[in-house]
Amino acid sequence: MKDTYETPLNSRYASREMQYIFSPDRKFTTWRKLWVALAESEMELGLPITQEQVDALKAHVNDIDYDAARRFEEKTRHDVMAHVLAYGEVCPNAKGIIHLGATSCYVTDNADILMLRDALTLIRSKLVETMRRLRAFAMEHKDQPTLGYTHLQPAQLTTVGKRACLWLQDLMMDLDEVEFALKSLKLLGNRGATGTQMSFKALFNGDGEKIDELERRIARKMGMEAVFDVSGQTYPRKLDSRILGALSGICQSAYKFAQDLRLLQSFREIEEPFEKNQIGSSAMAYKRNPMRSERICALSRHVMALYHDACDTAATQWFERTLDDSANRRLSLPEAFLSTDAVLELYANVASGMVVYPAMIMKRINENLPFMATENIMMEAVENGGDRQEIHERIRVHSQAAATRMKMEGLESDLMERIAADPAIPVDAEGLKHLLSPEKYTGRAAEQTEKFILECIDPILAQHTAQEIGDIRI
Repeated sequence: MKDTYETPLNSRYASREMQYIFSPDRKFTTWRKLWVALAESEMELGLPITQEQVDALKAHVNDIDYDAARRFEEKTRHDVMAHVLAYGEVCPNAKGIIHLGATSCYVTDNADILMLRDALTLIRSKLVETMRRLRAFAMEHKDQPTLGYTHLQPAQLTTVGKRACLWLQDLMMDLDEVEFALKSLKLLGNRGATGTQMSFKALFNGDGEKIDELERRIARKMGMEAVFDVSGQTYPRKLDSRILGALSGICQSAYKFAQDLRLLQSFREIEEPFEKNQIGSSAMAYKRNPMRSERICALSRHVMALYHDACDTAATQWFERTLDDSANRRLSLPEAFLSTDAVLELYANVASGMVVYPAMIMKRINENLPFMATENIMMEAVENGGDRQEIHERIRVHSQAAATRMKMEGLESDLMERIAADPAIPVDAEGLKHLLSPEKYTGRAAEQTEKFILECIDPILAQHTAQEIGDIRI
């Protein structure tokens, strides 16, 4: 249908794997699996539920009649009860025990936790793969000198690989946050309307150990290790803000990378991948716009904004629960994951296809290195018998004059010629040429790159098998 809005997160950006995790099929089959786990565990603990009823529920986990659910919701104005009734239609002998003792959040919140778990796991795999590709780029270009910047002004030299390590370190910190979020996941369990488990106390005649065992069994059946120790009707919405905080962190890092690359592409030093038949501009045929990097920034901004939704929702929950979180979470949680998924797909694609232009990098270095080398020139001149204070003043005057000539007349720097011709500075042209080797000004950049990769990144990558990123839709 082309006459109704559809989210571009599905049609243009996010992977099929992430789309499935938040799909209706995944959501409602998970609800049914939770109802099966509840009924089966209640049966095992002595409630009057038969194996035949449990088997009937299991047989109809996947054949959801969405039209029936829609009709029931139009009548009841309640989405969970609509699906209870639709499930009961295909399991008539079990309809009386579906959802026994539970409240709506038993399926909604527990299913959300399970979907968040799988979505975080997918994000982790793509984050690691992005790191793997960026690691290869860093090692390949660890020795390539390039201008380093502070305040977006040329400062000292670094290397292309060392700069990539800054991007990698950000992702390494993000991976820590994702791992922490995954380890902190717990099911809501079976808590009832206000979290007191009153209905289950009635069902099990006050046997608290059976109630706790019920939760443990359901958790195991759903592939989880634990439930929250206490709750209201819902799981703590602080968990959502923690998870979206981790996604926001990934997108902050991706934005920084993409913004750096956009600047480097404008300097013509490094470019993102550009396809043979790709069009950069409908008007300017020569343009090579950094569209992937711009898209990373656009989607990352969206995720960073969505993080505030989760913060506000966690902060404004009243007592044991309020329903003003529901509509917000239906939007903010899936969109944050779908957007982050798209960001990482793009990041991985760009990281494995960046094109470095050493000649252009050297041209920009040569424009600035004479000024950066003046301290070394001064020390060389002092070693040759010059007066440090006098040489400092002469170099200052020559530097100002050369810079003014470049800016006012658009000419190349003639600083070295000025210094070589000054009899007060005892360094000849050959000595100046020797002092202008870029490798002398990159410090420990190459060494730091190797050390960081080998000691910090490689152990992380060794823990994870290679993950092939899906097709990038751009």
